[in-house]
This record gives sequence, structure tokens and C-alpha cells, in this order.
Amino acid sequence: MTDSTQQSTIPADLDHVVLAGPDLAEAIDAVERLTGVRAAPGGKHPTGTANALIAFTIDGARVPHYLEVIGPDPEGEREASQIETFSIKERTAPAVATFAIHPADIEATARAAADAGVDLGAIQPLSRRTPSGDLLEWRLTRGERRDKDPAIPFLIDWGTTAQPGLGDIPTLELLAVRVEHPDAATLAQTYATLGIDTEIVQADAFALVLTVEGPAGRVELR
Repeated sequence: MTDSTQQSTIPADLDHVVLAGPDLAEAIDAVERLTGVRAAPGGKHPTGTANALIAFTIDGARVPHYLEVIGPDPEGEREASQIETFSIKERTAPAVATFAIHPADIEATARAAADAGVDLGAIQPLSRRTPSGDLLEWRLTRGERRDKDPAIPFLIDWGTTAQPGLGDIPTLELLAVRVEHPDAATLAQTYATLGIDTEIVQADAFALVLTVEGPAGRVELR
């Protein structure tokens, strides 16, 4: 069951949450053990990664939010130690890495962030092939200039591609989102610039914590 307080901590423009690990199968298994839901195969990226997806619901209704479980493409040539995406090369176990938001105007939001001193990186195209061979294409902020703080989300614009969270994939109920951060006050200012409204808690280290509910009951992903 959800309540209004929990729902208010879910960013309105949330697109997806990234859970990354050094081994994709291990990450998928870990999420299934914790939640009782197994992520559906998503596809492969040119970056040497592959993913699997779980859609989120709120109050039982489908919403354009989802969980992306990502790791090295098991059929690819790149080892985990070679993949910088979501710091996969530095990870020893799967964990929630960061999140994406889908603003109404990706260019305007990126400019507003830059004007406030937050560099989200360049808006660049990316794509992946689904298991059926379909090509999905989108734009997102990425690159070497991007702020290294994982609490700073990246922006995404799906263009004419259907948002994956609304596809025919397994679901979990999303109850709340919490960000733990060693500089909560500064992060709150950045989130205000980006139009993100969610719970921020002062902590010794960054953690992005999702409260979800599924066959295994109410649990936290972090």
C-alpha cells in the first residue's frame, strides 16, 4: 500500500533508475532474489553493455518509469574491467548507480543546469537492439564533462521511441525514492534547478534507495 507522503518522494520527471553490476546475470539474479521479479531482457548497447528491465507501477497503474539492470554484454568482447559506463569497471557487486529524468525540454534543462554550474555533459545519441532485433534510439546527456557525482541524474529524451517502462515487461510497485548524500544541502539546490522533488538525507556516502513492493513484499533496492 502507498500513501501520499511516499508518492511525493518520487520525482515527477523520473524516467528510469540504473542498477549496475560487473556481471549482468548476477545483477538480474540479485534483483529477483530480493523482489521476486525477474527483469526481462532489454538489449545491447554500442558501449559494450546489455540490460534487462522491470517496469514500475504507482498505485497499480503503469507509469513511464522503470528499473534498468545493466552490466557487460555477456556475448560481447569487453570485460567488466574495460567498461566505464556507470562505473562498472570499479564495481564488485550490483548496486543502484544513478537515475535519469525526462524533462519536457532536454536542451532547456541542460542549459539551466549549466547556468547554475552543473555540467550534465553533452546531449548525445545512443541506441540499443532489442532481442527481437528492433533498434531503439534516444538522446541523453553524457561524456567526459558530465558531473561525476552519481546523485546528479542524466537527462534523456526518447523522441519517437516508445518509453520502455510502458512496454510488456514485468512490474514492481514503486513506493518511494530516497537519496542519501554527504552534502544534502548543495544537492537540494541542484535538484531544485533540475525540477527534481524527492527525499534527500544527509549521510556519509551516496546511496540511491528505492522502496518497492512485489511478490517478495516491501523491500529496498540500493
